[in-house]
Amino acid sequence: MKELSALMGYRESIKVLDATLRDGGLCNDFYFKDEFVKALYRSNLRAGVDYMEVGYRADKTMFDTDKFGKWKFSSDEDILDVIGENKDTGLKLSIMADVGRCNYKEDIRPKSESPIDLIRVATYVHTIPECCAMINDAKKKGYEVSCNIMAISNAGEKDVRCALDMIFQTDVDCIYIVDSFGSLYPEQIQRISALYKEYADKYGKSVGIHAHNNQQMAFANTIEAIGDGVDWIDATYLGMGRGAGNCSMENVIGFLRNPKYNMYPVIKFIEEYMEPLKEEGVKWGYDIQYLLSGLFNQHPRDAIRFTSENRKDLSNFYKEITAQDF
Repeated sequence: MKELSALMGYRESIKVLDATLRDGGLCNDFYFKDEFVKALYRSNLRAGVDYMEVGYRADKTMFDTDKFGKWKFSSDEDILDVIGENKDTGLKLSIMADVGRCNYKEDIRPKSESPIDLIRVATYVHTIPECCAMINDAKKKGYEVSCNIMAISNAGEKDVRCALDMIFQTDVDCIYIVDSFGSLYPEQIQRISALYKEYADKYGKSVGIHAHNNQQMAFANTIEAIGDGVDWIDATYLGMGRGAGNCSMENVIGFLRNPKYNMYPVIKFIEEYMEPLKEEGVKWGYDIQYLLSGLFNQHPRDAIRFTSENRKDLSNFYKEITAQDF
């Protein structure tokens, strides 16, 4: 079978995760209709997607539940009500838990009491100790666990190495390369993948990739990472995600050429749900303001504000983010 798969040009170890509800939720404050969520779930099933991220598990004492849709909190009850138990399918469900923004000891129940399969812990380099505690807690509760180290483009190699060594010594299954600001290029991804793989191979773990599209590099960086041996791939339908968005599911499914994945349900969902979402006024995707924030390795918050204010003065925005006058 390995010889056949190699001949056909696909790697069986690759896993595709749909992050549309979670990263896409940052575009509309997680106000997705139940019909949308159910249809997305069915599309992922039919497309052969391996994991579906159904949102954050945010702390309700920290975030106003009246200002966000339910997928900001993605309670087990809401998941069961909208999606169901998801038993005996090829699709696993996941949530993201941010270090410092999730009451994980109380809000993440044992796996035996939850429809969730995978907990995705999100951390920065300076919050690694608490991240490790969250990973170990989730593992003890019976979950698969991955970790997203965010904003690595702003971290030094020594700090990243220290973080990788600490996290891979936990029971984590996978650590993600996360291009939070969409500032990285394929040649950088190649070097970063080699660094992550060095530690992953040492501890017998996996590496993933979560790319943002500020410089229209999300797909290029993703396929570079795949070629470098990265196995866990994040994508969203029509690239929906914060600011410039993410690597698109349709690109990933088309590229992998694995017969387990089916493109038609992806295209059908985009036609019936994603395009109408854009027509309703939900904004995401590449634009010059996001190019600039990525180019200068900055958080996209200012570019997002520029977009929400319907500004068109791109040259002034350039001056603002570079602190230069011309």
